[in-house]
Amino acid sequence: MAQKTKFTELKEIFKILHSPKGCLWDKKQTHKSLIPYLREETEEFIEALKNNNYKHMEEELGDILLQVMFHAQIASKENNFTIEDVIDTLIKKLKRRHPHVFGNVKVKSANQIVKNWNKIKSLEKRSGEYGKI
Repeated sequence: MAQKTKFTELKEIFKILHSPKGCLWDKKQTHKSLIPYLREETEEFIEALKNNNYKHMEEELGDILLQVMFHAQIASKENNFTIEDVIDTLIKKLKRRHPHVFGNVKVKSANQIVKNWNKIKSLEKRSGEYGKI
């Protein structure tokens, strides 16, 4: 039997929190009601980063991940997308935006990499189909 990963455990916790026997507060939240918390956690991470406080950065990244998981759980309950969809989209984006690593594009500087990234991002925005290019 395969050992349960921490990520699998985290997904299970969110399913429990949003189950009929879960947390009433969690189940009442919406994407919009969570906006202040996402902002707050991001600002707290930035503050920890500015202070070079790695322990606090670790905690705040966990809080940002909590927000990501929360939004994905809400979306999953509404049959819009799952956390696996979020991860799949991110994987595709990273591969697409790093053609110098995952493709044949040759670069000579970090500046070229940034220019390519922005060019690819611009094409994605114009197409209106993130993740489809």
